[in-house]
Amino acid sequence: MFYILYFLFLSALLLSGAEAKVGQPAPDFTLTNIDGKQITLHNFTGKWVVLEWINYDCPFVRKHYSAGNMQNLQKTYTEKGVVWLSINSSSPGKQGHFTAAEIHARMSSHKAYNSDYLLDPEGTVGKAFGAKTTPHIFIIDPQGKLIYTGGIDSIRSADPDDIPKATNYVREVLEAVLAGRPSPFSSTESYGCSVKYK
Repeated sequence: MFYILYFLFLSALLLSGAEAKVGQPAPDFTLTNIDGKQITLHNFTGKWVVLEWINYDCPFVRKHYSAGNMQNLQKTYTEKGVVWLSINSSSPGKQGHFTAAEIHARMSSHKAYNSDYLLDPEGTVGKAFGAKTTPHIFIIDPQGKLIYTGGIDSIRSADPDDIPKATNYVREVLEAVLAGRPSPFSSTESYGCSVKYK
């Protein structure tokens, strides 16, 4: 009965056009990864999940990957059992939309440690979550509830030199919740390039 009510709630959320809210169940979704495999969010129930909206050609995304900041976060927390899903909602023909081969090449050159890279060319999942920028981070608890939405850190710039001076919201949230403490942040303002929706 719980699962029926849960999926009815998610269906109503998606149909209403309302964005996901902290403290409520994250919208479930199924997306295809760059190897053609379908990945479904609810299959990760019981694990912490990070969703990272990505566009490799965005200067703000480039900032965190060129400095190794994003990969360090990915490696640190996937090694602790966190599932890290990078999601690309760039529409075909717009900045950030790449072939699978190009994405594989970029992931390899960046030495990315994400658990998977998912394609959302219709923007359905991005809009359901209210993803506005690249990067935009969402953190989901093991029960499927959204506990954080916002920026990766506190300094809104494309300069890698600002990374060490910033408060890294993602690290602080994950360190707290993995240690059984309350999240110090639930919502911050994301910054970066606009998601290149259809």
